[in-house]
Amino acid sequence: MQDLYELNKKNMKKIGLSSIAFMLLFSVSFVVSAEVRLPSVIGSHMVLQQNSTVNFWGWSNPSEQIKIKADWDTTTYTTKAGGDAKWSLSLKTPQAGGPHTITVSGSNTIVLEDVLVGEVWICSGQSNMEMNVNWGLPYENEVANATNKNIRFFQVPKITAEYPQEDVKGQWVVCTPETMKSFSAAGYFFGKKLQEDLNFPVGLINSSWGGTPAEVWTPKEAVESDAALKAAAQRDPKQSTGWPVSPGLAYNAMICPLTNFAIAGAIWYQGESNVGSAATYQPLFTSMIGEWRKVWQKDFPFYYVQIAPYAGYGNYNVSALLRESQTKTLSYPKTGMVVIHDLVDNINDIHPKMKKEVGVRLANLALAENYGKKGIAYKSPMYKSMQLEKNKIRISFDNADNGLITKGGEPADFYIAGEDKNFVPATAKIDGSTVVLSNKDVKNPVAVRFGFNNSAMPNLFGKESGLPVNIFRTDDWEVDTGVVKK
Repeated sequence: MQDLYELNKKNMKKIGLSSIAFMLLFSVSFVVSAEVRLPSVIGSHMVLQQNSTVNFWGWSNPSEQIKIKADWDTTTYTTKAGGDAKWSLSLKTPQAGGPHTITVSGSNTIVLEDVLVGEVWICSGQSNMEMNVNWGLPYENEVANATNKNIRFFQVPKITAEYPQEDVKGQWVVCTPETMKSFSAAGYFFGKKLQEDLNFPVGLINSSWGGTPAEVWTPKEAVESDAALKAAAQRDPKQSTGWPVSPGLAYNAMICPLTNFAIAGAIWYQGESNVGSAATYQPLFTSMIGEWRKVWQKDFPFYYVQIAPYAGYGNYNVSALLRESQTKTLSYPKTGMVVIHDLVDNINDIHPKMKKEVGVRLANLALAENYGKKGIAYKSPMYKSMQLEKNKIRISFDNADNGLITKGGEPADFYIAGEDKNFVPATAKIDGSTVVLSNKDVKNPVAVRFGFNNSAMPNLFGKESGLPVNIFRTDDWEVDTGVVKK
């Protein structure tokens, strides 16, 4: 410190400042550098998780005493910064409500105003989560009526880092037509449905980046410690892609800075950039979810969108395999998936525009599973079992107790095969909550596939829920992905 003082003193003399003026400048600059500072995610207009213990943290002068006072409590919380100039403490939040004021004081005072307490959700993934109204989505009426002081947004900027970061630029804003237009559309409609049905404030944190594979959102160590995941993640980081592809880069900069902030759960829309490595997507995805839960120190629910069919993947069934991996991820605790192959307006567009329906389906999943709302039919029918009946196969489904229906004609996109593994179109008949399949040329059928290709949009739905039946296959035979084996 003395060396710094002498050096600056000499420099000030060169430009003619007196010793007194120099001392004043030096003292002021030192005090300013030691002011109490908060991370960007803690600020005015934020939403804090209700009925919870939430973390406050930041930076200050080493050993400085920090005081925090929230207007919902008579307690003044105190802590002292460590030698590394960092401090943290925890507050207990009340049930949903507000607005509240929180005062943080040390050598300076920070007043956080218009703070709400409610439900906080992370929205993440690639372009279909990032996609907002400004991308040309047809939600003019929704924009005009978007003013809602009980919905708040925090937009994480696109940034990468080689190592985990402690802060990220951004600020909480109130939902208005202007702020809604530039926020994740799927995220907004998810939050809007929650806010309307729960009558709680909702805070949404959007951390997404178009084109990114799941490895980018997973800690590098988790990917590279698994030989199969490491091999599947080998992409050329020097490609002109416009987005990061190397493991951990978005996780370090866009997720880590948020992990002290208490949340209710996460919603996720990603997978298109992993269709070429569908075989390892399930272990990668579950590893990512587990790592997020570990750093948040909370076994929070994780709900995701199954990617939509898209003709641009080519003739090989890579998309179907990726959707199969997403389906298998449902075996991981506290996960849920919404099926959306009926929400595609253009099979040649990888960005379906029906984001309101996607957000509502995610919200219904959360309302039923998280918040105990009754009477919501929120699960798509899923393949359960098959039974051979002479030259026919009967398929049974979960989540279809009240039967199945089609939207236009007989059930389509069913294929049946014998031991020769040659799949041919099947005649399908609905029988209550089952479907009976046959083909006159297949005398001894052994396997069924339903909607199992890149661009199929099947017309079979749950009668009660109105939700599409998930694609499936009963076999485990090798599927042609167009990759030439060495």
